[in-house]
Amino acid sequence: MTMPDPDSPTLRRARIAWCVYDWANSAFPTVIVTFVFSVYFVDGVAADKITGTTQWAYALSLSGIAIALLSPVLGSVADSAGRRKPWLAVFSAFTAIGAALLWFSYPDPSFALYALVVFCIANISFEVAQVFYNAMLPTIASNEKIGRLSGWGWGLGYMGGLACLVLLLTVFIQADPPAFGLDKEHAEHVRIIGPVVGAWFAIFCLPLFLFVPDTPSRNVPLHVAARDGVATLIATIRKVKNYRNIAWFLCARLFYVDGMNTMFAFGAVYASGTFGMSTEEVIMFAIAMNVAAGIGAASFGWIDDYLCSKKTIVIALTGLILFGIPLLLVETKLWFWIVGLPLGLFMGPAQASSRSLMARLAPAEVRTEMFGLFAFSGRATAYIGPFVLGTLTWMFDSQRIGMSTIVVFLGVGLLILLWKVREPA
Repeated sequence: MTMPDPDSPTLRRARIAWCVYDWANSAFPTVIVTFVFSVYFVDGVAADKITGTTQWAYALSLSGIAIALLSPVLGSVADSAGRRKPWLAVFSAFTAIGAALLWFSYPDPSFALYALVVFCIANISFEVAQVFYNAMLPTIASNEKIGRLSGWGWGLGYMGGLACLVLLLTVFIQADPPAFGLDKEHAEHVRIIGPVVGAWFAIFCLPLFLFVPDTPSRNVPLHVAARDGVATLIATIRKVKNYRNIAWFLCARLFYVDGMNTMFAFGAVYASGTFGMSTEEVIMFAIAMNVAAGIGAASFGWIDDYLCSKKTIVIALTGLILFGIPLLLVETKLWFWIVGLPLGLFMGPAQASSRSLMARLAPAEVRTEMFGLFAFSGRATAYIGPFVLGTLTWMFDSQRIGMSTIVVFLGVGLLILLWKVREPA
């Protein structure tokens, strides 16, 4: 697809709408995966905290395997068929509906399996949708502006997660009585987060479907697109050695994203279980963390375009490691806040610059397919991080020992990135 005038009102509107989708979808990982529902499941649904941590870890592992298998195949099929919006719409809808159904996760261990199954379906849909969303980035931004647009989108996403958290905290969780007469005894004021996140996602994702142009359809039947897409994917995997930078980058990302995803998934569980933080305290920390993350993602977008994506990722991973190690050693809530908050500055840049680096490295004719492999590299070992964390937590009856594995994954990814990846000028 030929890019229109980069300064045209149509393209400017498309860029804003594309970023607003980040505002919409970030409520799911922020509220459901990281800060609120994960804590509610471990503390309120599971039989005990150690059991809940282990169950949540294994649920993330299983969904990670499904994402790793589906993402590259569906990305390849979309490249063959042409259009990306229909796929994005379907998986966005599954995410919103799955989030809403978490309302029925009652505070009783007998509902643990239901909560985990619904969460897995929603989480898989969310991650697969990202394949098609990320692949739209190079169609609305020139190469020299990809970094800042990716950073702005990620920064707006953190602000969206922040806004949703503030809404939930003030209207439902801390309110006495909560809105709509919700019953705190049955945790309705916490369970309402599912329907709110689902509605939030559904409403704010609409601008993308209205204003962001899609690639033209190639009028290929679905079964033909599936056949050709899978064949192309197999061929791409076989010849990925010819894309040396992409291969090494995906290998590095395989490790450091596994560490980051595990950090996101268990940060609030760690705060609650090890430091005894209440749901309200966890949300307050999450709000502060999202402010720092939004600032980091947006500001590092300029650094990305100025220095390059690789150097930005290196800076971000170094910061995560330097602040992550003492976070495993501190003993009080105060020091948890002091050491934990700076992590937010480096979370967004590592993710946003990974997306922009992939957009710069991927050939245009196989871009969605490459973003499928991009998602695959983020999920191929996604089950390992939570599995190892959950297993060590269970074996040693210690969340600290389980969380220590995150630093190892970040370090391995950083070393591969430094030694092997060469970003084109």
